[in-house]
Amino acid sequence: MCGAPSAVQPATAKTQYIADQVRSQLEEKENKKFPVFKAVWFKSQVVAGTNYFIKVHVGDENFVHLRVFKSLPHENKPLTLSNYQTNKAKHDELSYF
Repeated sequence: MCGAPSAVQPATAKTQYIADQVRSQLEEKENKKFPVFKAVWFKSQVVAGTNYFIKVHVGDENFVHLRVFKSLPHENKPLTLSNYQTNKAKHDELSYF
């Protein structure tokens, strides 16, 4: 459904690829390198393109939530880290932010 985020789903190889594409953007914003960067859950939202909400394990008991925007194919733009939340735990709900 256009506009509403999907249900939370286990991360796939595609989800990991999307997370990997914005890892450097996050590490630059946070001024740190993450020892682990494994996507575990995701939601998607169709807008004028697609928003991906991804829960990423970044080491120990630490997680980050990413919002990644994928533009429409004809726009030929790279994936963009639109927003993110740090200091998340494994049990924190992946919701719109």
